[in-house]
Amino acid sequence: MAGSILLLVGTAKGLFVLRRGGNGRWSIDGPHFSGLAVFSAFLDQRKGRNVMWAAPASWHFGAELCKSTDMGKTWDQPEKRRIKMPANTKTSLENIWQITAGGGSDSLYVGVAPAALFESHDQGETWSLNKGLWKHPHRKQWQPGFGGLCLHTIVTDPKNPKDIKIAISTGGVYQSADGGETWGSTNKGVSAYFMPDNYPEFGQCVHKIARHPSKKNLYFLQNHHGVYRSRDGARTWEEIENGLPSNFGFGLTVSESGSAFIVPLQKDAERFTCEGKLRVYRTRDEGESWQPLTKGLPQKNAYEVILRDAVTSVGDNIFFGTKNGKLFASMNDGDSWKMIEGSLPEICCVKAYAVD
Repeated sequence: MAGSILLLVGTAKGLFVLRRGGNGRWSIDGPHFSGLAVFSAFLDQRKGRNVMWAAPASWHFGAELCKSTDMGKTWDQPEKRRIKMPANTKTSLENIWQITAGGGSDSLYVGVAPAALFESHDQGETWSLNKGLWKHPHRKQWQPGFGGLCLHTIVTDPKNPKDIKIAISTGGVYQSADGGETWGSTNKGVSAYFMPDNYPEFGQCVHKIARHPSKKNLYFLQNHHGVYRSRDGARTWEEIENGLPSNFGFGLTVSESGSAFIVPLQKDAERFTCEGKLRVYRTRDEGESWQPLTKGLPQKNAYEVILRDAVTSVGDNIFFGTKNGKLFASMNDGDSWKMIEGSLPEICCVKAYAVD
């Protein structure tokens, strides 16, 4: 682990950049894109690069993809890099939900609403719609969830650029083994209680998937109602809800040690932390059991909401942000927590990186 940690915190009113130095103190810079919602951000550190990406969204002008090569001091957005839905799709871009690295060192992927995948293989200079997914016969039957019809999660394999897994609300989990040429749904075992068939081939409202850092076929999934594990590369799933106060929630992350973390919320109609207690739940046995983590977290009148991309980790350092603008950190794999900012705007996403 490098000496410093960098956080990209996207909020409803701009992007904040926080840095933890060797002395353990945090500094904060921002807001960048003041007044605009930032639902996704990413720091590309491959090949020695330090390139920041962020997607500010305006209610009037839509979402843009912006780039900084000086760690956020300045940002640019050339026309040729603009993410646009092609004219023949007869639709327009609503939001950019995810920016992430592809398996190749120059590849990037962007997940958007309405649910679609864009790809770049020249470090983000030009982008194209992934036609294999757009032409998938299921696409026209995907339905928007409460947050819209969005492709919000992309999991790539740096050792196998052709392996891409995505999650769509409400479409479910899809994956490609040929670099995005073809896609198949892999939702077996995941419930969609709101559908006539409770276990359909697709249509699940998946909120987030994450892979174990060293066991390549082990995945975790937080669903609209359900927490699941896959031991076969996200192809089939089994419930792992024993000991949880609720199976509803959004965010999910897995630390370098292999601990998985979720923050359950109390029912989909209420959407705040269970019993007004802010508790992070951790499993260290691949979902066989869950441990509530409370040290340093408020356990009374804490009616918080944690969104799908607001839980993240780097090494064994875990971070999450709330819609009330509180940002928490654990530097010991969840054993204890500390609030590092308490009055940010509504937090939409948190991304963590080790930096020099």
